[in-house]
Amino acid sequence: VQLQASGGGLVQAGGSLRLSCAASGRTFNMGWFRQAPGKEREFVADINWNGASTLYADSVKGRFTISRDNAKNTVYLQMNSLKPEDAAVYYCAATFREILGTAPRSERLYDYWGQGTQVTVSS
Repeated sequence: VQLQASGGGLVQAGGSLRLSCAASGRTFNMGWFRQAPGKEREFVADINWNGASTLYADSVKGRFTISRDNAKNTVYLQMNSLKPEDAAVYYCAATFREILGTAPRSERLYDYWGQGTQVTVSS
């Protein structure tokens, strides 16, 4: 399965962006991670295969929403009230089996990774 992320860009603090990640095949859990310069990649959000279960990092709860459209094999990340500290390269990830547990998800749980899309937030 290949993942293609898109939707990144430059936005002012307080603004919104929507990231998309299209998968070339069926997946179970899909998630978003991000990596800022000089920092480790960190979990952002996860959604299970039917969209009934979502998880978020504490830092994005109430501001970001993950969703998916299985007819399009696509996962979305709606990011609102963006802060300068949200700036990072955002990566989508997916699994070929259902994973359980709580946030934060370990990146080791994911089998497929997209190429990343840059999000820049100006203050």
